[in-house]
Order: sequence, then C-alpha cells, then structure tokens
Amino acid sequence: MNVDSIRAYCLSFARATEKLQWGDDLCFKIGGKIFAILGLDNPRLCFKCDPECFAELIERPDIRPAPYVGRYKWVMLDRLDALADAELEDLIGRSYAMVSAKAPKSSGSRKKSRARPSATKHRASTRRTPVPQKRKRR
Repeated sequence: MNVDSIRAYCLSFARATEKLQWGDDLCFKIGGKIFAILGLDNPRLCFKCDPECFAELIERPDIRPAPYVGRYKWVMLDRLDALADAELEDLIGRSYAMVSAKAPKSSGSRKKSRARPSATKHRASTRRTPVPQKRKRR
C-alpha cells in the first residue's frame, strides 16, 4: 500500500477524520482518539495492536514498537510495504475497532449527568446546620 491508498482506507471507516499533527504526521481519528498515524515526508505507519499481535509483529523486519506509545501496544512500520496489503488492512481495521470501542460518542448524544434524588436527599440530611454568628454591637 502507498500513502494515498492507506489514507483512503483509513477515511473509509465510519466517523473517521484526519488531522495533520507534529509536523508531517497525518493522524486518523475516531471520536478524537487516534487509531493510525501516517508519516508523509518519511513514509511510515503506526497503529494499535492487541498484545499477541504486537509480540508477533515486532519480531518481523522493519516493524518495531512505536516511539512513546509502544508500551500501549502500538507498532511502527518503517516501510509501508513491510506487510502485505490485505494483512495491513486487517490490522488497521482492528486498530480502528479497538480505539472506537473506547472513543467517546458524538457530543450531541451524551446524556447530562444528574444526581440521584436519594443521593441528594442523603447529602442534605447529613449536612450540619450553620451556627448563627453573633451580631456586632454598634
């Protein structure tokens, strides 16, 4: 795959967006959370993996733990052709699925949090009443 085909594939996912960050890195996001990072000047690709897949991938040539986020099971492909196209598409799809499962839904669908009446009532009943202050004489 090349830069254009990876970009098109990443943007084919529901609610996927892109944003150029950190100089030449094109970040693909779902709900504000990154699921893939594509380097443009020096073509390379980062994405999230499950722990088993991560351990297998970093044993292959031209694939290593991603800088800064490798501990969270992100890998970096130093070359875009380090994996076959079908395998790469599958791995990007898995990354999207893992990240979208934890990404916040659209801001319009969030429910406003409200305190439960019983909790409010309980809090009010345990509150101490204020002690009246003495008035100053004139």
